[in-house]
Amino acid sequence: MFKPVDSRASFPEMEKRILQLWKERDVFRKSIEGRPEDKLYVFYEGPPTANARPGVHHVLSRVFKDLFPRYKTMRGYRVPRKAGWDTHGLPAEMEVERELGIKSKAEIEETLGIEEFNRRCRQNVLRYVKEWEALTERIAFWVDLEDAYLTFRNEYIETCWWIVKQLWDKGLLYLDYRSTPHCPRCGTSLSDHEVAQGYREDTPDPSVYVKFPLAVQEAEPALSLTDGVPTYVLAWTTTPSTLPGNTALAVQRYAEYALVEVERDGRRERLIFADAPQLRLGIEEFLREGYERVEEVSRFQGEALVGLRYEPLYDPTAWGVEAMWFDPEQGSRLVTVEKGQAVEKAYTVIAGEFVSLSDGAGVVHIAPAFGGEDFEIGKELGLLFLQPVDLRGCLPEACPWPG
Repeated sequence: MFKPVDSRASFPEMEKRILQLWKERDVFRKSIEGRPEDKLYVFYEGPPTANARPGVHHVLSRVFKDLFPRYKTMRGYRVPRKAGWDTHGLPAEMEVERELGIKSKAEIEETLGIEEFNRRCRQNVLRYVKEWEALTERIAFWVDLEDAYLTFRNEYIETCWWIVKQLWDKGLLYLDYRSTPHCPRCGTSLSDHEVAQGYREDTPDPSVYVKFPLAVQEAEPALSLTDGVPTYVLAWTTTPSTLPGNTALAVQRYAEYALVEVERDGRRERLIFADAPQLRLGIEEFLREGYERVEEVSRFQGEALVGLRYEPLYDPTAWGVEAMWFDPEQGSRLVTVEKGQAVEKAYTVIAGEFVSLSDGAGVVHIAPAFGGEDFEIGKELGLLFLQPVDLRGCLPEACPWPG
C-alpha cells in the first residue's frame, strides 16, 4: 500500500528532486499566470550586488523576503517577481580600485580615465551572477532570473530619471541640506548600512571638559556676571574634533546648576555646571586636578542660563569658512549669512530635554555641522552653521591645525 521508506534518506537529494520537478513543470510561472490580473500584489525585490560570492546571511534575508510573495500567492493574488542586480555604488567601485591599487578617486582620472574605470566596474558587478543564480534556485527563492534588470542599463537609468522628472513636475522636490556620514577617501556620503559595515569599535573615544567664556551681560543676580570675575560654562564632550563647528550650548531647563569660584596661581575664575549625583565624581576630579581652591557661590536652575551669550572658542570665518544659518523665513533651510548680518541665536545657551545628567557636566556643546541630532536642533531654533572640514576631511590652511 505504501512505498518503503529508506532510513538513510538524503534530504538534500530530495530537495533537488523537488526543485527539478518544479522546473520541469514551470510551477513558478504557472503560480503567477494562474491568478487573476486584477488581483495584483507588487513585491519590489531589493537587488543584491553580484561582485562577490553570496554568503549564508544572504540565504536568511532571501528566505524572509520569499515569505510574503508566497503567502499572498496562497491567498489568491497574482504576484510577479522580477530579479535584479545592483550594479551601482561603492561595493563595485572599491572592488575595482583594490584590484588596480587605486588609493583615491582623483587617481582614477589621473591614471585610468572614467570611461575605462566604468567598463571595468561593469565587468566586476556581474562576476558572480552564476553563483547568485545557483543559490537563488537552490533555496527555492522564486524570482524571474531570466528577465532580470541591471541598474547600469540605459533603459533602467532613463526610467529613474523619468520618475524624478514626474516628481519635479508635481512640485515634490526641493533643494536642501541634511547631515550624513561622509567618507573623505571615497568622496561621498555613506548610508548607515555602509557605516556599520566599516565601523571600528576599538577607535579611541577621548572625553574632555571644555570651558566656554560667558560674555558680560545682564543676567540673574545668582550668576554674578558683572563682578569682574571671568565666568565659564563647563561642557563635556566625547567629540572634541567637532569644537570648531560649535555654535550653541544646551542645558536642562529645570535641572539644578552650580556656580563655583576657583583659583590657581593667583588667578580667579568661575565655572557653571549641573549639580547631579551621577556627575559629581567626574567634576570633583576635574576641579581637584585643575585648581587649588574651589568655593561654591550660588545655585540656580538651568533656565537662568537660557538665552545667555558666550564667546566662541574659534572663529572659522577667519579661516575662510563660509558662515551659514537656518533661516526660519525660508523654511529653516540653510542659507549664507550676509556680510554684516547678525544671527540672533549665534553662540547662545539653549534648553534641551536631550541633555544628560548621567555623565559629563549637564551642558552639551552643539555643532549643527556634525551629526543629525545637532543639525535638526539647528533647523528648529535657527542656529548658526559652520563646517570647517572640507569633503577631503581636511581643515583649512589658515586654521591652527591645517590638513
